[in-house]
Amino acid sequence: MPSIYDLKPRFQALLRPACAWLARAGVSANAVTLAALLLSLAHGTWLALLPQSRWPLLLLPITLTFRMALNAIDGMLAREHGMASPLGAVLNELSDVIADAALYLPFALIAGVNAPLVVLVVVAGITAEMAGALGAMLGGARAYDGPLGKSDRAFGFGLLAVLIGAGLAPGTWTTAYLAALLALSALTVIKRARSVIAHGRAP
Repeated sequence: MPSIYDLKPRFQALLRPACAWLARAGVSANAVTLAALLLSLAHGTWLALLPQSRWPLLLLPITLTFRMALNAIDGMLAREHGMASPLGAVLNELSDVIADAALYLPFALIAGVNAPLVVLVVVAGITAEMAGALGAMLGGARAYDGPLGKSDRAFGFGLLAVLIGAGLAPGTWTTAYLAALLALSALTVIKRARSVIAHGRAP
């Protein structure tokens, strides 16, 4: 199924000059990974402290885009500039799920938003990332199957943030929206698990 992840090669091409500059400046891939995590934690804290304010919501897509850029850059630094390491792999996987939780769980604090559904969508997203990471553990490649990978979740929550921040009151539509995200997340878990099983080797 189509996914925003399919646009990654073009996105990386745009970021490659910045990546090369950072490499020349001596910035490590792990430093970029941690910067993306700290940015996510900061914006998530802002949203959690002011869940009824429009600005944390309206500016969330900017933070998400910048986070995606940093995530792409850390990967390119690791692969294209010889900075790959076991520590980097661990930081990359852990920081992704921590950042997702920090940025999306505060939606549960917004009045009128179905809090249990927000939590379920976040948990399903973390499960999808775990399922994808199992590929490498079983001797295959990491699975990035959609339809709701990391980039797609960012788009989904970014759009939700803009709609609420622009003044659209949460209600039945947000419940239906989150239910759709949950269904797509569940499908992503299934697709990634199947991909890992098909391409993995028994330990």
